Amino acid sequence: MTVRSALEVATTTDSGMVRSFNEDAIATELDLGLALVADGMGGYKAGDVASGMAASIVLEELKRRLQTNDPDFPALILHDATEKANQAIYQAAQANPQYHGMGTTLVTTLFHDNHIHFTHVGDARLYRLRHGKLTALTQDHSILHEQVVQGLISSDDAKTSHNRNLVTRALGVEPEVEYETQKQTVETGDLYLLCSDGLNDMVDDADIELALTALQANLPLTARQLVMMANDNGGHDNISVVLIKILAPFPAIEPSKGLMDRLFGWLK
Repeated sequence: MTVRSALEVATTTDSGMVRSFNEDAIATELDLGLALVADGMGGYKAGDVASGMAASIVLEELKRRLQTNDPDFPALILHDATEKANQAIYQAAQANPQYHGMGTTLVTTLFHDNHIHFTHVGDARLYRLRHGKLTALTQDHSILHEQVVQGLISSDDAKTSHNRNLVTRALGVEPEVEYETQKQTVETGDLYLLCSDGLNDMVDDADIELALTALQANLPLTARQLVMMANDNGGHDNISVVLIKILAPFPAIEPSKGLMDRLFGWLK
């Protein structure tokens, strides 16, 4: 089974109840097994530019590089695509005064050979619902998360902290960026959620778990429900949601064959 036929995907993005424009960007490409969410920052238009650049550069880099069936290639191209996006955003910010200080968080997933490979920078998140239990697969690169880990603030107090949106890492802010890449085995029935912090800042994980469990038979409805819950709780930020359900096992992506490869194949 191909990756495309093994995945069901639903996406939605919303500006929220407070902001007049949307600086988030989402992208999915089922033929590549790719999905991503980017949450831009840097003021009017600049954040939108940064998140849009991240989405387009990562997508194009993956398309260009999917010419090999090396088992290590997903991690390698995620690394290269993230680096390339960071450099491009940083250079654009340096060259254009109106974009100075722009950057973006990013979470990218690549489904390949019954595994999920994912990279994240900042506080865009990846969750997995498996057998009714929601698990956060990423840890925020934020001041607030560091304070919780160090015991300086409780998890309950963190929910109302004014430091929720202060990230410690983002694409495009510095010439080099530190990020994390992981690989995990997927199971049929898994449901993955990529989201910007406009969702999880407004909706507790327990309520996200409840919505996913109750509504997952209809992914578009589930995505809309999550956005509505965030807006009902204040909608203080842009909200982006990508849902990916594993319908069946899937093989490695086959490399495209050139004309000579096909010709020799016919002659065998």
